[in-house]
Amino acid sequence: MKRIFIIHGYTGHPGGNWFPWLKSELEKLDVSAVVPAMPHTENPQVSEWLPYLRSQVGLPDEDTYLVGHSLGCITILRYLETLTGNTKAGGAVLVAGFASPIHLHELDPFFEPPLDDLNIKKRVKKIVAINSDNDRHVPYEQAEEIRNRFDAELIKIHNGEHLNEEAGYTEFPLVLDKLKEIMGL
Repeated sequence: MKRIFIIHGYTGHPGGNWFPWLKSELEKLDVSAVVPAMPHTENPQVSEWLPYLRSQVGLPDEDTYLVGHSLGCITILRYLETLTGNTKAGGAVLVAGFASPIHLHELDPFFEPPLDDLNIKKRVKKIVAINSDNDRHVPYEQAEEIRNRFDAELIKIHNGEHLNEEAGYTEFPLVLDKLKEIMGL
C-alpha cells in the first residue's frame, strides 16, 4: 500500500494549511496519509524532529512518499540522509522548502552538519520542489538550490507567498497532482 507522510513546518500543526485537504484527497484514492504532529513546534529541535519522523515512518520503501512544508522539507531531507543499505523512498514533494539556513537563525541546527547530498539523491526516486517567487520567509533561490543539489523538478508559483493558509492555500491541487504523478496513479 502506498503511504504518504505530510510534515508541517515551524509553528505548524496537522490541522493547518492544506494538510487536512490533501490527507482527505489521498484517502479517497485508497492511499494511507498521515500528518504527524511534530514535537515542540514553537521551538523545533532537529534532535527531536528527526527521531520522531523516523518513528512515524518506520521502514520506508518505494511505496513511501514524503510531503513537507517549510521546515518539514529540511526535516525530510535530513531523514532521507539517514537511510542506509538499499532503502529508498518513492518520492518527496517539498513545498516552500529550503536546504540551507534562512533568516530564522533558531533553525540553524537543522543544517549542521552539512547535508549529504549524494546519499539523499540515492534514497529517493524523485524530488519535486514547489516554491513561490515572493515568499518572505524562503527566498526563491532556495528552490533553485534544491533543484540543483538534488536533481529536483522545480515548480515556481507566482505570488504564492509562503504557500500556506495565510496566503489562501487551504487546498493545493498541484501537490496532489504531483504526488499522483510520482506514485503512478
